[in-house]
Amino acid sequence: MPDAVDLLKTRRSIKPREMSVPGPSPAELETILTIGARVPDHGKLAPWRFIVFEGDARARAGEIIAEVFARKNPNAQAGEIEIEKRRLTDAPLVIGVVSFTRPHPKVPSWEQELSAGASAMNIVTAATALGYGACWLTGWFAFDRDVLDGLGLKADEKLAGFIHIGTASRPSEDRPRPALSEIVTRF
Repeated sequence: MPDAVDLLKTRRSIKPREMSVPGPSPAELETILTIGARVPDHGKLAPWRFIVFEGDARARAGEIIAEVFARKNPNAQAGEIEIEKRRLTDAPLVIGVVSFTRPHPKVPSWEQELSAGASAMNIVTAATALGYGACWLTGWFAFDRDVLDGLGLKADEKLAGFIHIGTASRPSEDRPRPALSEIVTRF
């Protein structure tokens, strides 16, 4: 297991199409989800929840995505619809991070949404620490109400993203990162 600082300094996303089996074991998945729930959460509101897509559930979710896509794009070609069916099937495990807010006198909605984002990032980091590739993605279907309804989200829930997790099939190249001199100021 890598040193925590080295892990954070070198973590990078792995494209789902560059992932394969195996995915996390049930015990590793529980660890990943436990770490996903250990985030800053002012007011102890837990303004997030997780949807696990593994096995056939990934294809069933893809059917929902493709059906909505075909209905909203009546001129779509069969190949385009097939791409939508496979949105969640490249990685052996996908975790949907669902965000919702609750009225609270001291915790604004924005802070609750940030907590959901922190949860998603903890899931990515935990998967990486366990030796898996991980990638946090959205896409049109993460914001489409018909898809969200089909995936079982409530009317007041949003999707912070889908975290794809699997074994990297090849090393990932790093991308350019911003120079600290361009993003850091001192007050």
